[in-house]
Amino acid sequence: MRRIDYMTVAGIIAGIGLMGGALVMGGNPKLFLNVPSLMVTVGGSFAAVLINFSFQDVKNVFGTVKQAFTTDLMDPEELIELFGELARKARREGLLALEDDANRLDDPFFSKGIQMMVDAMEPEMIREILETDMAYMARRHEIGQGIFKTWGNLAPSFGLIGTLIGLVQMLAKLDKPETLGSSMALALITTFYGAIMAYMIFIPLAGKLGLRSEQEMMLHQMMLEGIISIQSGVNPRILEERLRSFLAPKPRRQPASEAEIAQEEVFRQRT
Repeated sequence: MRRIDYMTVAGIIAGIGLMGGALVMGGNPKLFLNVPSLMVTVGGSFAAVLINFSFQDVKNVFGTVKQAFTTDLMDPEELIELFGELARKARREGLLALEDDANRLDDPFFSKGIQMMVDAMEPEMIREILETDMAYMARRHEIGQGIFKTWGNLAPSFGLIGTLIGLVQMLAKLDKPETLGSSMALALITTFYGAIMAYMIFIPLAGKLGLRSEQEMMLHQMMLEGIISIQSGVNPRILEERLRSFLAPKPRRQPASEAEIAQEEVFRQRT
């Protein structure tokens, strides 16, 4: 189920709120609204992004950006518990009994792996196919992050270009000294826009997408190892502990003792 990432939403609302509050308290906020400056920074930097990437890459990134605001990734602890249940079921009823579970899983990667295992494909082939899926998924994620990183790097440069344009226009009006102050202020607004775009929007979005990609890759690596382990007939408790090695030390549970594993084996043989 897709969930809202409240940290991203709160960060953007707090950033806009603090920035807007500072502009209002500092005087007339309308001084910071200038359409030509927006055209140079937003339009100019976006045009450069179009040159740097393919149309399809840019088109896809608008679908990718929603991943920064929402997430449908499984909780790693829930995934470990699910693998424990699947492993116990496979031991009791055989691998074919997991076919219904493959159809119920929401994650296409997970479902595909379980289905290949049910279809009795060789473990090496399953690993190769799933690792290929992961490699191309990582490539797609890199492109999405790369677009926002590039846009974030270009925005301040276009802000500087806008400032240079404003300075040239200001110098052309030296015969009207009364306009120099307002012309200088307008020239600096593009630099302000460029900095806001880069440091409050695009670079943080690229960072959040990178974090999301790492989380998804870790979950898929856990799924891959879990599927191969079930197919190999690994003890469910050992499988759970193996998957917990992917997690940071704090969420890990105490590893299963030899006595617990032996008890598990006795229970399995009785059932």
